[in-house]
Amino acid sequence: MEKAEAMPLVKGKAGTRRRLNQRRSIQLKNVLLAAVLPIVILVIWEAAGRMGKLNPILLPAPSKILEEFVSLTASGELARHLGISAWRALLGFLLGGGLGLATGVWVGFSYKTERLLDPTLQMLRTLPHLAIAPLFILWFGFGEMSKILLIAKGTFFPLYVNTFLGIRSVDGKLFDVGRVLQFSKWHMITKLIIPAAMPNILLGVRLSVGVAWLVLVVAEMMGSSSGIGFLINDARSFSLTAVVFVGIIVFALVGKLTDSLVKLLERRLLRWQDSYKGDGTI
Repeated sequence: MEKAEAMPLVKGKAGTRRRLNQRRSIQLKNVLLAAVLPIVILVIWEAAGRMGKLNPILLPAPSKILEEFVSLTASGELARHLGISAWRALLGFLLGGGLGLATGVWVGFSYKTERLLDPTLQMLRTLPHLAIAPLFILWFGFGEMSKILLIAKGTFFPLYVNTFLGIRSVDGKLFDVGRVLQFSKWHMITKLIIPAAMPNILLGVRLSVGVAWLVLVVAEMMGSSSGIGFLINDARSFSLTAVVFVGIIVFALVGKLTDSLVKLLERRLLRWQDSYKGDGTI
């Protein structure tokens, strides 16, 4: 009797272990698949540079860029500039994204507020960052305020638009359920509407994080004495193309890291979704 009870337990553990191994194998394959194209590009690029097919001033070989990266890292200069840029991006995202989320909820729940605010906000959303950056510098100077506010302006709209659309896409029956259950306005928002709109809100977060890094480059290149954007602009002035590439690569890596963190948060918060994930074919 004890053996009969132990057999399903052993099989269950074996099945769990097998599924875990399969998941790890799939994750490894995904990582390798994602690395194929960058590796091929780097190999061709390095080979062309070593054969003298590229102008080292305009397009240095990856090995030269790596040497510059190691040098800037060892001196601590890269870490200092990156820390300043990350702090600016974080503050701008928290300010702009927080206001965008709150405004999106407000406008999404009120038709009158939508008629009052949305046309003006949509008009402001189309203003290019390069066009208003000089105004921000004139109004707030070359200090941190102008940079953070410019980033906040950029991160406001993706979260605002996606939060608004998420709320307006919620099934109207949920509101009926809330009224039947006699939910207060607060409970209706927190227990029904926000969870239903969460996929759109998290998409807005991803877009806002990406925009924060894009606007940061504009802000730091137009008026700054520190940050990765300043490092790129300063290197451009002296034709240090390898340093420019280091700055670009750092922006790309940090941007990808922050996007991956948001995607991880998305997977955890949206585990209840049973959506299509792709069929695994190319």
